[in-house]
Amino acid sequence: MREQLLALKEEVSKALETAETEPEVGRLRTRYLGRKGELTRILRSMKDLPEQERPAIGNLANQVKEELGSILDRRLEKIRETIRWRKLQEERLDISLPGRPPSRGVYHPLTVITREIVTVFQGMGFEVVEGPEVDLDFYNFQALNFPRDHHARDMQDTFYVDEDVVLRTHTSNVQIHTMKARTPPFRVLAPGTVYRCDSDTTHSPMFHQVEGFLVDRDVSFSHLKGILTVFVQALFAPDVPLRFRPSYFPFTEPSAEVDIGCFLCRGAGCRVCSQTGWLEILGSGMIHPEVFRSVGYDPDAYTGFAFGAGIERIAMLKYGIDDIRLFFENDLRFLEQF
Repeated sequence: MREQLLALKEEVSKALETAETEPEVGRLRTRYLGRKGELTRILRSMKDLPEQERPAIGNLANQVKEELGSILDRRLEKIRETIRWRKLQEERLDISLPGRPPSRGVYHPLTVITREIVTVFQGMGFEVVEGPEVDLDFYNFQALNFPRDHHARDMQDTFYVDEDVVLRTHTSNVQIHTMKARTPPFRVLAPGTVYRCDSDTTHSPMFHQVEGFLVDRDVSFSHLKGILTVFVQALFAPDVPLRFRPSYFPFTEPSAEVDIGCFLCRGAGCRVCSQTGWLEILGSGMIHPEVFRSVGYDPDAYTGFAFGAGIERIAMLKYGIDDIRLFFENDLRFLEQF
């Protein structure tokens, strides 16, 4: 049996010389040291040995088992080290190369424009106030001089939740909430999301507006013109031409649309400005006395003005974008330009 154990040790050593993979080493371990392996088979015959020889053979068997385990472990580690080295050679990295900087996100163009608008008006003392997007008809229409049968309601393309609740069609509802909660003087800017039943290349059922209003004593239309001139020239260019064109809104009187000179044709007339040389940018006017009465203000004591603009429209004009749907498609090729 001594010769068998020593021969087994020699046999394992030779077999390991040709083992090149971890599975091969595993199969040799099972073949020689497993429960049904060669070493176990040899040890089963110990019962046939004389009793005085069994301790010596048992010690030799344990020694051979430990040595075989050690030989197998060393071969396995050598194979693993070879695999690691091969990977290092095949997947070599030049650590002297500059690293790849992480990609940085960018603000959505509507966020960029909104922040620019807010910054300009905050510099003129306006406070930013938000209001509900789902509101009572009273705040969205009635208090703004839109009676139930008023034809101007047809201009709004309204989403109705029920007869008295709507998705706001403009951020002007913030004007009513603010005036009912405060006493003049105040100047407020209200950016936010609005909703109308309309969808094409220049309209979206959900879009963004910014409403501004100022209420105090002895406020005149000239104050409105001065504020809006500063705003437009700060947002676009100091030399941009500006005009106020008479218009109509139920909640202001007198009312005016504000146009800027076309930035493409410089007033000569082109497709973008419909050959007029002007681009409409916002609506404005002096707050109607009926609006003051609806919130409990005395129109003989207070005056004020209001203005509103579509943020998408301003962004389209400033960046030369011809399709409003690009703002909502989340195409990174478009968004990363800003």
